[in-house]
Amino acid sequence: MVPVSFPPGFGAPLGFAGEEFVLTKSHALYWPRERALLVADLHLEKGSWYARTGQMLPPYDSRETLERIADCVKATGARRVITLGDNFHDDDGTHRLDDYAKGMLESLTRALDWVWITGNHDENLPRAFGASIAEELEVNGIVLRHAARRGETRAEMSGHFHPKMRLTVRERRIARPCAVVSRSAQGGDRMILPAFGAYTGGMDAGSREILAALKPADAIDAVLPAKGKLVRFPLYREAA
Repeated sequence: MVPVSFPPGFGAPLGFAGEEFVLTKSHALYWPRERALLVADLHLEKGSWYARTGQMLPPYDSRETLERIADCVKATGARRVITLGDNFHDDDGTHRLDDYAKGMLESLTRALDWVWITGNHDENLPRAFGASIAEELEVNGIVLRHAARRGETRAEMSGHFHPKMRLTVRERRIARPCAVVSRSAQGGDRMILPAFGAYTGGMDAGSREILAALKPADAIDAVLPAKGKLVRFPLYREAA
């Protein structure tokens, strides 16, 4: 891994597809060799989308999400940001950004090599804010797309499912966003990133939908950082 110094508790190292990454506590993935920050499922302007249906939520989710990206960029020194789809909660969300959030986003896209990968919520993405737009991208042999493609044999990173690991700690049930990683002797490593957006829910990491999306696989684990170390929770093992 390229030597990088992070604040205590910032994240944990994660080896994937022959590369070294850092899975951050804020649910981003940093790729030191590429100086790239990967984030999935921002769902910007979800709050304003709900407001249109009469469900009033504090309308500051886009600001919070973009501030967290800026914090990650500052902590890592990233020069590139690649999003993994569902960047806006709907295509019209690009026109609902308030001036403050719009200014934040434009400042980030001016300073960075920013690539939007589109998802099912924003497949037509009408405004790029100075960034590039792609349906998918391949970087050093790793395919970056929104939704995992079942049966994919190349190394792949995706989002879409918002995985969460549900745990019982001291008799209290909690849920934590996590990544889900699969390994297969027949193909490349594959990973589903946690959702990054402020107003994103989550699906159980061990749900059949997530496991099916990553098969065929020899092993599937949920992974999350804890006190600077990567914690693994087995979700699936191929029968011998």
